[in-house]
Amino acid sequence: MLFDSLQIIWRPALEILLLAVAIYYVFTFVRGTRGASIVTGFLALVLTLSLVTALLELTVLRWMLGSITTFFVVAILVIFQPEIRRMLAQVGNLEVFGNVHEQRENIEVIIQTAERLSEVRIGALIAIEMSTPLHDMVESGVPVDCIATPEMLETIFFPNNAIHDGGVIIRGDRITHAACIFPLTRRQDLNKSLGTRHRAAIGLSEETDAVIVAVSEETGAVSYAYKGQLTRGVSLENLRAFLSSILVVPERPRTLAGWIKARSAALAAGDAGLSKPPSKPPGTEA
Repeated sequence: MLFDSLQIIWRPALEILLLAVAIYYVFTFVRGTRGASIVTGFLALVLTLSLVTALLELTVLRWMLGSITTFFVVAILVIFQPEIRRMLAQVGNLEVFGNVHEQRENIEVIIQTAERLSEVRIGALIAIEMSTPLHDMVESGVPVDCIATPEMLETIFFPNNAIHDGGVIIRGDRITHAACIFPLTRRQDLNKSLGTRHRAAIGLSEETDAVIVAVSEETGAVSYAYKGQLTRGVSLENLRAFLSSILVVPERPRTLAGWIKARSAALAAGDAGLSKPPSKPPGTEA
């Protein structure tokens, strides 16, 4: 009798567990993206209409809501096209960086470079390759293939250098290409003062999972772009904290409670980095 009861219970329990995991990852995937507000508003509208039709027994409106489901799936594919492409590109790929010590050394190279270029107001655009390869971006670039150091990055972005225009791609601890032309974002809601360098940073972060660091040539302000979001005028401490939260791979927790805690901390760190207001008023940036 007990065995029969367990057989009846375990299937619904498994379905609920799978649905809960799926819903959790969907919300994690949607949060912080460009279409998050659209999806949230649409779901709120659909739930409200569904509740009204159920209470008032409006059959025609209920049929219309059922028909909208198909169009909603297509809309999701269109709205989240860059994010879905980035997510699929990550499947099966390994982490780029090595151990924690090497990861932190690579971050310090970026920090020192941003600090030096910011002081002398030399523009820079540095893309840190993650799990999504940047093959399409390097076709327009110049192969470099050297160890990433602040001195080398300063030399590349020096105004009189022949390859100072465009962006640099860093893979692990090496500079792979320079003078790369990154795709510009097509967003229309951006500040008109935002220049080509920062629009390219946003555009690349929309299509890949790369982290892009930009230094303004006019103001010396340091910014970073990730998952289609640009955070401007950050301090070096904030930049270091953000890069550490994204690039430093922590030790894998051995228990479920440890995994949940680590996951929550990572999400909180990402939200803090994406939502942190600029430390100074943004100016016209090239």
